[in-house]
Amino acid sequence: QVQLVESGGGLVQPGGSLRLSCAASGIIFSSDVMGWYRQAPGKERELVARISSGGSTNYADSVKGRFIISRDNAKNTVYLQMNSLQSGDTAVYYCNIDRQGLHYWGKGTLVTVSL
Repeated sequence: QVQLVESGGGLVQPGGSLRLSCAASGIIFSSDVMGWYRQAPGKERELVARISSGGSTNYADSVKGRFIISRDNAKNTVYLQMNSLQSGDTAVYYCNIDRQGLHYWGKGTLVTVSL
């Protein structure tokens, strides 16, 4: 069984930064892809960024150049550094493990970008 616990959300002003963390417990395989998704009010959940154990990354076009995903395999932890935050980034951010199509989810952490 895999459990994911996110932390680091909160309220930030436009242009500010936040760093999200997600600690995974249970059996984590080297083939597991870890990532972050988000869901804004009234919208569907969407991929933000994902990273393999080898460090290969994918980003949504909307966050490229502003967000950085990283992973500490020894700690089974994935991070999301979010810079130049905009109001459109306001959402609940979910940690995810994609195990060859089988998905595990955290409960989410709220990020609010507002004055």
